[in-house]
This record gives sequence, C-alpha cells and structure tokens, in this order.
Amino acid sequence: MLSRKGLIPDDYLLTRLAEDVQQPKFKAKSGKARFIAKNGACNVAHTNIREQGRFLQDVFTTLVDLKWLHTLIIFTMSFLCSWLLFGMIWWLVAFAHGDLDQRGDDFVPCVTDIHSFSSAFLFSIEVQVTIGFGGRMITEECVSAIIILIMQNIVGLVINAIMLGCIFMKTAQAHRRAETLIFSKHAVISVRNNKLCFMVRIGDLRKSMIISATVRMQVVRKTTSKEGEVVPLDQIDIHMDNPVGTNGIFLVSPLIISHIIDKDSPLYELSAADLLHNDLEVIVVLEGVVETTGITTQARTSYVSEEILWGQRFVPTVSEEDGKYAVDYSKFGVVMKVPTPSCSAKELDQAGGIAHLKLSEGVTLRPSVRKRRQTVIRRSKPVDS
Repeated sequence: MLSRKGLIPDDYLLTRLAEDVQQPKFKAKSGKARFIAKNGACNVAHTNIREQGRFLQDVFTTLVDLKWLHTLIIFTMSFLCSWLLFGMIWWLVAFAHGDLDQRGDDFVPCVTDIHSFSSAFLFSIEVQVTIGFGGRMITEECVSAIIILIMQNIVGLVINAIMLGCIFMKTAQAHRRAETLIFSKHAVISVRNNKLCFMVRIGDLRKSMIISATVRMQVVRKTTSKEGEVVPLDQIDIHMDNPVGTNGIFLVSPLIISHIIDKDSPLYELSAADLLHNDLEVIVVLEGVVETTGITTQARTSYVSEEILWGQRFVPTVSEEDGKYAVDYSKFGVVMKVPTPSCSAKELDQAGGIAHLKLSEGVTLRPSVRKRRQTVIRRSKPVDS
C-alpha cells in the first residue's frame, strides 16, 4: 500500500491502479466508451455467446481466469465431493462384505474399524490426504478394496495437481508485474528534430528489468471504407521512433516513446483544433519478459483526445548525482509548454516543413528565451540622469 499512498506521485497513473485516483483532471466525452481503460483493462463486454461449452474444453485456463472467491469455493468443494464419494464407496464395500455386522474374532473385514458412514468418511479422508492415524486400515481380504484404494490415490493426486497449479498461476500472473510498469497520464504533441511528434513516457519502478521489452501503438477510431462500410473500432498500427532506433527498448530509466507524424501516420491530417473535436483513442502496449520469473507480461493504457496535450513536452527526470544517475519520479508526468505550430503535419509539409515555416514567418522555437534576453539587456543599460 505504500506504493499507492506515499511513494508514487499523482502525476502519473499505475497501469493497474487507476481506480485509486479520486478526482481526475480530465473528463471523457459523454457517450464515448474507451476501448482500453487507463489501468489497461479491456472495456469490451462479450454477449450472446452460444457455444459456452468451449470454455469447459480448457478447464485449467477457466479456473485461472476465475475470481479468487470462486477458485477457493471450487477448491474446497472438489475435495469435499471426492471425500464424500469415496466415503460412500467404502461404506458400500463394508456393507457388502458384512463388516458393519458384529462378527467373531476370526472374521477379517475389508477395512478395520468401519462401523458406520462417519467412520467410512473418516477413512476416505485418511486415504486421500495420507494421514493414517492407525485405527482404520485396509486388509488383504477384499481385492475390490485394494482397487478402490488405488483409484482414490490417483484421483487425489490429480485434484492436488490441478488445484495447486491453478493457485500458483493465479499468484504468479504476469499482470502483477505490470502494476509497476507506468505510463504518463497525458500524451503530448510537439516538435522534435523539426518534426511534429506524438510522445508518451513509460517507466519501470522495479530494479529487476523487463527483458526484450517492446512498445506498440495503435489508433482506434471509427472509420468508413470506400464501399461505405462503417468500422466502429478500426485498429491502425502506427510506426514508433524509439530512442534506440527499434521497437526493442532498454527500460532502465523512464523513456519518452515518440511517433513521427508523417504522411503514413493516421494523425497526419490532425490539427490542434481537430484534436478537440476528433473522436480517437491511442493505445500504447508495453510487452516484455520478467527477469526474475521468465513470464511474459504486458502493460497497456490509452489516451483519448482530452488526454493529448498539444504544444507541450515532458521535462527531464534523470540527473547525475555522485557518479550515479538519479531518476526523479515526481517529474514523471510533468510537462511544459513549447512553441508548436497548431496546424496539422500535412499543412506543415505543404508549407515546406518546420524550418521553412520559421524562416517565412520569422519565428523561432524559443521566443520566450529571446524575450528574456532582451529584457535583461534593457535592464542592464545605464539610466541617464
């Protein structure tokens, strides 16, 4: 709980703990459903599934996907039912052989000390969980009792293997590791290397690394084909321009993942004014292998139009202190305003690009710095008396 209350600032959201934010600073459009929630949950409801029997063909995955309460109930009921079933079988064996009747000292029962169903039920528990108190035990009198003993041991081992494996998989699920993979609350669009870019920041709170980490981005929006077919959730992949040059990243410190908005980008014709009224969603998926367990994990989030800030960029979070690099996570989601054209990337290309636009209009990328310098020069001039 320390990670929710004290160690994690409010400038970013955990991929799995977004429900802890009480007062979000943004509000989604009314009637607009997100495809992927901020915490990475898929906002898709599957209805009218007729072939429910397919889930029973993969019982283990179905058990792992169940809630903990349902898993524990099934775990308990499976053992109780097996004990009751074999308890009834042992009672029938004793009844058929006449063990329940009072006999002489020379009578050899199938199972000793079984006088009622309660004693048969206790013997069933002792056999399956290998307790062996010593009062009740099987003899060589009945071959059927030996066969039932073997069957119950096999059934008990199968139940133990399935239920213990299910509990292990539920406790070691990959999404637990994804809770410490974080995304910035907002995405930004600004100029980087004279190109208009869409950028998000990702990070990892743990020291154990994510091996072979990759990042993918998709734009989800409603589109219409040339034939007039309406696609309500059209998923369009967008090219990444990661700091290392490929989709593979070395996630030791927070990284800014950028996408150059070029003619192949689905954001090519999007301007600052269009962003306010456009109904789109950008999904970011981070995948990798957990170093300590070797399990593949996936963290994801999404950004709707209200969560994309035009004309801003992320502030640096890494600094060098005492021969080491220190990461200040309080600045993880902090952004600052920068001069950015409000037109779309398509209009910029038609105007000749960022460099041509600066020359033609006489603007610089840092007008605020220039104004400060002019102010300092004016103040430094001597005042005539």
